[in-house]
Amino acid sequence: MVKVKRIVADLSTDDPKGLGAFYTALFDLDVLMDQGWIMTLGGDAPSPVQVSLASEGGSGTPVPQLSIEVDDLDEVLRRVQALGINLVYPLTHEPWGVRRFFIADPTGRVLNILSHT
Repeated sequence: MVKVKRIVADLSTDDPKGLGAFYTALFDLDVLMDQGWIMTLGGDAPSPVQVSLASEGGSGTPVPQLSIEVDDLDEVLRRVQALGINLVYPLTHEPWGVRRFFIADPTGRVLNILSHT
């Protein structure tokens, strides 16, 4: 059984810092990560609350509409393959410490399925 560990909404923007300033001002969020092309904001709530503001999806990919972190990425990939779902971005070990792949849901939304290494 696969357990979803968190779901993060990724918002596309040409100006992550500018949009980040808006969210931090309104919601008292902290900058948890700033890679330039992506900024992740969060709070100290018991459940992680994060909003990632990105000009790209990393490694030259488009910004996914949802990022879903799972505890067993290989099992989810097996299920994706069994269902005949095409990968939008192949299984990749990214330099910022995640393994991930992209698929499109039935409405065409790009999903970033990942686990941290």
